[in-house]
Amino acid sequence: MKFLNELIVVLHLLGMAAIVGGWFAVRHDRRIISSIVWGARAQVITGLFLAGIASMDKDDPPNTMKIGVKLGVALAVLGLSEVANVRQRRAAAAAPVAGAPSAAATASVGSLVDGVFWLTVLNVAIAALWRSYS
Repeated sequence: MKFLNELIVVLHLLGMAAIVGGWFAVRHDRRIISSIVWGARAQVITGLFLAGIASMDKDDPPNTMKIGVKLGVALAVLGLSEVANVRQRRAAAAAPVAGAPSAAATASVGSLVDGVFWLTVLNVAIAALWRSYS
């Protein structure tokens, strides 16, 4: 069980790296790429698995408040990335020149991607700094 937990932690960290690395790759292009969307999906799925595994430990129960806050932030990240992905696809389909979205659509998607990045940074900070001292 310990190996499974550590494997899921690795996948969870790779999901975070996909979001942060994807943002750095496109921060000047103001668009979303699939690694950001899939990283957000991986974060939610692996986070739920990690919370489930942690809740099985009767000797050291998890901080459910922290898990709830992190889940809320992760769902916001996922929602923003999915909305940005849909908006970008619609803008590209409606563009007069195939694949060249308007400046307004690009700005909208860029703002959503920035939100995805900063909420991901917030979730990392919550994970690292929120400690349960009893």
